[in-house]
Amino acid sequence: MKITLVNDENEFDTQAAWRVIGEILHNPWAVIGLSTGRTTKNMHLRIARIFQEYPFDLSNVTFFGLDEITNVPREYAGACYTMLRTELIDALRIEDRNFILPPTQSDNFDQECIRFQKALEYRGGIDLQILGLGWNGHLGFNQPGTPFESETWVSQMDEVLEARIRQETQTPPDIQLGGLTLGIKNIMQARKIVLVAKGESKAEIVRAMLRGPVTPDIPASVLQLHPNCEFLLDAAAAQYI
Repeated sequence: MKITLVNDENEFDTQAAWRVIGEILHNPWAVIGLSTGRTTKNMHLRIARIFQEYPFDLSNVTFFGLDEITNVPREYAGACYTMLRTELIDALRIEDRNFILPPTQSDNFDQECIRFQKALEYRGGIDLQILGLGWNGHLGFNQPGTPFESETWVSQMDEVLEARIRQETQTPPDIQLGGLTLGIKNIMQARKIVLVAKGESKAEIVRAMLRGPVTPDIPASVLQLHPNCEFLLDAAAAQYI
């Protein structure tokens, strides 16, 4: 288990960006998993800025999103597809064939889970997975209580997030919202993982993740067992470890 501490947000975003760029320069055929959220947004923008100033070959790199909201329009600003395209994918000029995410709408999400997982397996598996840390220790849409042996599935999202998405998308109550996500087993099969967390609001859950027991009650605690996982933290998030 490797813990890297940085002093300020600028250094945090730069180091996080270079974890992705470094993987690409080392492996031009890399399969790289991205996560959306406040922690990773500036990392994505930093990667895009570096690419614009110093272009590098991305023709054989595959990017994918860790998860996706179900039963919302794909053009919804909060959809992972739209966020990743806006923040990074379009700026890197990635071809559609090299950007993998399940659809937001489908008549058979069980089948979409299978397709998503098999698409990554076909590319040779995950070389680098970037993870954010949920307020309660969730990874992707794998909420507390998710079995560690879970594979790609549709999870029920937490009530606060669901209420916000329903309001923003005007989704009626009879349409079920969820999160199609790689399972914890899939995440743990990544050859390399970098979990990024910053800010005082993450300090308690960072301590529980790193210093507490490995338990499904805190899904991120399972990363203690990964053979090649780095925890990139700013001073505020790391203050209790």
